[in-house]
Amino acid sequence: MTSQAAPLTTGPVKVVGTGLLGTSIALCLAGQGVPVQLSDASPSALALARDMGAGEPVHDASPEPAVVVVATPPDVAGPVVLDMLRRHPGAVVTDVASVKAVIAAEVAEGADDGARTRYVGSHPMAGRERSGAIAADADLFAGRPWVISAADDASPAAAGAVRALALDVGALPVPLAPQEHDDAVALVSHIPQLAASLVAARLVDAPEAALSLAGQGLRDVTRIAASDPRLWAAILVGNAGPVAAGLRELRADLDALIDSLDRAATDGPLAPGAMGALSAVVSAGNTGVGRVPGKHGGAPRRYATVQVLVPDEPGELGRLFGEVGEIGVNIEDLLLEHSAGARVGIAHLSVVPAAAAELEQELTTRGWRVVAE
Repeated sequence: MTSQAAPLTTGPVKVVGTGLLGTSIALCLAGQGVPVQLSDASPSALALARDMGAGEPVHDASPEPAVVVVATPPDVAGPVVLDMLRRHPGAVVTDVASVKAVIAAEVAEGADDGARTRYVGSHPMAGRERSGAIAADADLFAGRPWVISAADDASPAAAGAVRALALDVGALPVPLAPQEHDDAVALVSHIPQLAASLVAARLVDAPEAALSLAGQGLRDVTRIAASDPRLWAAILVGNAGPVAAGLRELRADLDALIDSLDRAATDGPLAPGAMGALSAVVSAGNTGVGRVPGKHGGAPRRYATVQVLVPDEPGELGRLFGEVGEIGVNIEDLLLEHSAGARVGIAHLSVVPAAAAELEQELTTRGWRVVAE
C-alpha cells in the first residue's frame, strides 16, 4: 500500500478500463480499503484485474460510484467520459489519458452544463513499456506527478475529489490547463518516445557485428522504444499539433547538425566551424539534462556514483543491496550494466557525495570490487 494514512477517497470508485493504469489505480485504492468497481469491454482483462485483487466487476446491484476513473485508450476516452457522466449523475468523472485538450473539447460539446461541472481531466505521469493488468503495480504512482486538468466550468468539489484520488495513490498533484498539459507532454514524453523509436528502427537491418558492440548507452536511448505501437499511435494523433511543432524544431536542429558533419566529411575534421557546431549541440544537451527534475520531482541534484562489480550468480545483487543497507547508505538511483554472457555486471550506485567515500571503503572491506569511473 502506498499511503499509510486513511484514504481521502471514500468510494465507491468505478474504474473503467483494466489496463496498466486502471488496474494500478484500483490495486492501490483497494489495498487501502476503498471499494472499487471494475469495468472493461474485455471479459478476460476484467477477470485478471479481479483475480489480482483490484476490485470486483460492476453489476446491476452495484451502488452508485462517487468517483469514476476512465482508464481507456485516449482515442475512445471522450465518448466513455460522456457515457459515464450520463450514467452516474452524482459522480465525479475523471480520465487518465495522456492527452487532455481533445477530450476536454469533446466533453464541452457533448455534456450539458450540470454534467460538465463534474468532469475533471487528469493524467498520472507514470507508466511502463509493458501494458495490461499483468504489469500493474499498486506503487506505480508513488512520488510521481499527477496532472489535474480542470476546465473553467469544473466545480471546486470535483477538482478536489480528483486531487484526493491522486494523493491517495501517492502521487503529487500538478494543476495544468488542458492545452498547457498537451504542450508539456509533447516535449517531455511524446517526442522522446518518437526519438527512441526512430533510433531503435535504425537497428532493424543492422549487422550482427554492430549489434554485438551495443552497450548501456544504446539501451538507455532505446528503452522506451519497446512500448505498445497501437496505444502510442492513438496518443500521438490525439496530440498531433504540439508533437508536430516540436518535431519541426528538432528537424531544424538535425539539419544544422547534418550540415556540420557534411562539412567535416568533405573538408576534413578540422573544417572551419564544424567542431564548434558539434560541441554546441552536446553542450546544449548538457544544459538540458541539468534541468531535468531530481528525485520525486524535486530540484536537480548531483550524486556521486559508486561502481561495483557484481558476479553473475544468483543472490549476488541482493547481497550487495543488503550490505549497502547495513552500511547505512541510501541508494538514490541505480543503473545495472550487464552484457549477455559476461561473468560480471556493473552496478552504478548513485549516492549523496558525502557518503561515496565511506561506501567505497566499506564495500572494499567486505570483499566487493569497486572500480573507478
